[in-house]
Amino acid sequence: MMDSSVTIEDRVEKIINGDGFAVQEFDSAYEMQSVAIRKNTCYIVCAVIFNEKNDVLMMQEAKPSCYQQWYLPAGRMEENESIVEGMRREVREESGLDCEPITLLLVQENGPQWIRFTFLAQVSGGSMKTTAEADEESLQAMWWDRVSSLPLRARDILPLIEAGLRYKEMTCFPPTLPVDTPSHVLCQRLIVTFTDTNRDLWLLLGTGKDLHLPVTVSGVGPSERSCYLAFAVRRLMKECMPLSQVSVKTQGIFGLQHHGKDPGKTDGICFNTLISVEYKLEAVAVVHTEAPPALESEKFRWYKVDDPGLKAKVEQRLVSRSVIPFHSLF
Repeated sequence: MMDSSVTIEDRVEKIINGDGFAVQEFDSAYEMQSVAIRKNTCYIVCAVIFNEKNDVLMMQEAKPSCYQQWYLPAGRMEENESIVEGMRREVREESGLDCEPITLLLVQENGPQWIRFTFLAQVSGGSMKTTAEADEESLQAMWWDRVSSLPLRARDILPLIEAGLRYKEMTCFPPTLPVDTPSHVLCQRLIVTFTDTNRDLWLLLGTGKDLHLPVTVSGVGPSERSCYLAFAVRRLMKECMPLSQVSVKTQGIFGLQHHGKDPGKTDGICFNTLISVEYKLEAVAVVHTEAPPALESEKFRWYKVDDPGLKAKVEQRLVSRSVIPFHSLF
């Protein structure tokens, strides 16, 4: 049970600052199967790294399926490593360079068997891999000016490169890295917000053993739609309020929690996800918009934020969408 001396405001403030804490309760679950990396889920790490000219680091593929084509340093995480460790390893193996992460840049999912974590990073050592050092990981690496013709393995990396450039030019959200906190499942701790006509800010809470930010669990295994992280958000929201009256939007994530040092037991991830709720236009005429949507389950309740400092921080992040982008590819 959460320390009763720690207030809801304290917990939200911690999440907004990119920190985290262990999940104590689960409010909605498709299943509670433990995550086992490389067995029932796959995490992919990717790095966007620029030099002083804003050329981007690229590696030439050695795999037969995409031989001699170019891509960002990327690959599947292995057992016994954190997300950042996986990213550093892939960059070192494929480019010969050591790096340090600046921030998690974005997260993409295509079902539980494919979640990609893209980092903006910077070189900290090593030497660029040459053709004389070619191996099964890559043939060579180089800096690409993003203008010269280059045979790409796939064009899906172009938006990632653009996201890195935008972040360099204008910090879109505070630099944020994964927090070392274990989880055995794929889940999301939701910061669900509603702003009424009086500009009061409300948060959705779970009412289990104590009041808490609600947590929804995603399934693993076959990439059925019901296992998507995006679907898990909708499932919890459907359990507590009439979706015919409201629009629910995932704004992004404040950060995530992962450990990965005890395979099969701590391979899970908790995403701290920002959600906004608004009344649909057609519902405004028939509901009282000065109050948050009526809840249909005693498992949840609305909580009015009275701390003006916290309210301002949440509103600023909502208005500017200064959170890490979180995209579902389905």
